[in-house]
Amino acid sequence: MTISYADGIRTGFEYLLSNHPEVFVFGQGLWSPWYVGSSMKDLDKNYGRDRIIDSPVSEFGVTSSALGAALCGFRPVVVHPRIDFMIFAMDSLVNQAAKWQHMFGGQTTAPLTVRAIINRGGEQGAQHSQALHSWFAHIPGLRVVMPASAADARDLLIASVLSDDPVLYIDDRWCYDLTDEVEEPKAVHLDSQGPNVVKKGTDITLVGAGHSVRLLNEVADELSTDGISCEVVDLRIINPLRYETIVKSVKKTKRLLVVDGGWKTCGLGGEIIAGTVEKLPLNLLQSRPARITLTDAPAPTAAPLEQVYYTTKSEIVEAIQLQLTPQNA
Repeated sequence: MTISYADGIRTGFEYLLSNHPEVFVFGQGLWSPWYVGSSMKDLDKNYGRDRIIDSPVSEFGVTSSALGAALCGFRPVVVHPRIDFMIFAMDSLVNQAAKWQHMFGGQTTAPLTVRAIINRGGEQGAQHSQALHSWFAHIPGLRVVMPASAADARDLLIASVLSDDPVLYIDDRWCYDLTDEVEEPKAVHLDSQGPNVVKKGTDITLVGAGHSVRLLNEVADELSTDGISCEVVDLRIINPLRYETIVKSVKKTKRLLVVDGGWKTCGLGGEIIAGTVEKLPLNLLQSRPARITLTDAPAPTAAPLEQVYYTTKSEIVEAIQLQLTPQNA
């Protein structure tokens, strides 16, 4: 069957709520037909408002309450419709949930899942348009998941909620219309998941997570008509980062370009390049690794400035062509 990315999230919730009575969802706007897109439509009607709980606007209060429930045997999913404002929940997530198993020697778990939604564009401005995934990938003890396909939007949500570790599941509204052919949902263990090669190629390795993978797939398809063969690697999980798939790909293509929807300084793009190059033989690369990120500036509000601020396919194509130019070696 064919599902969209947003439908994948909803189907994941349906699977969890139907099969695991300890799962409940807590957050803002969950009873609204539009607040979180179609990704939770009618779940409150189908599973009851005692399990789909619409919350006050208190990111800290909601996340802290859900963490307490997780410590008592539930598997709560907190929904933050804008990742920007879950900054208010940092103590609960970073100082408590991420540290719990470590502080108690693994004798107790904190199976809390936080769904954080990235919203960008549409003239929303600097306080509503941030992709903060690199922040959270820096935190030991917190798994960070970024699905880029409809199938992963569903299956990685299920795996996140069934994990005994605290998980930050980051979805992106710019992916909601993507579609995939999928089979029936099934539980997979989050430990077994890592980067996937989603397009095979021989000329250059392109690496991204979340919406960046959508751009890379589209660019790879376009360049294939010009005889350029791009291999696209979808990270899927950015903490813990696993490099084996990336390293294997770069050993084949001998070129690496990383596209990241966050800022450059201390960002995911630089981390992927450093972690990959550390594991490659000397003199293997035929061109300097490169990264495309957002400019180190808050997002603009004006639509013409947004067109300059956000990464475009033409920008990626230009970077790939530069990588394939001999003088870039």
